[in-house]
Amino acid sequence: QVQLVESGGGLVQAGGSLRLSCAASGRTFSSYSMGWFRQALGKERELVAAIDWSGHQTYYADSVKGRFTISRDNAKNTVYLEMNSLKPEDTAVYYCAAEASWGIVALGTEYNYWGQGTQVTVSS
Repeated sequence: QVQLVESGGGLVQAGGSLRLSCAASGRTFSSYSMGWFRQALGKERELVAAIDWSGHQTYYADSVKGRFTISRDNAKNTVYLEMNSLKPEDTAVYYCAAEASWGIVALGTEYNYWGQGTQVTVSS
């Protein structure tokens, strides 16, 4: 079992930056693959970025490549999403998710643990 709590969301102007954090409970965080998803109003949830247990393998959606960076600190049981050059279309509720897996988990349906979400709003 793992519980996830996101933080770091807020209102930012286009071109600005935010760093989201997701703190996980439990002593086995390092055995979980992690993902960041987002859901904009009226749209389906989409995978933004994912990272394997070691932090050595990452995946990014095309829409955020070169702007977002996912990372993790297993000693702190935390995964991060650094978001730069933000655009109004990045506005959404951002969720972190965890799944007991050694590799990248790219499908939302494969994640068993979810945080409550944090709102990111990018103004134009």
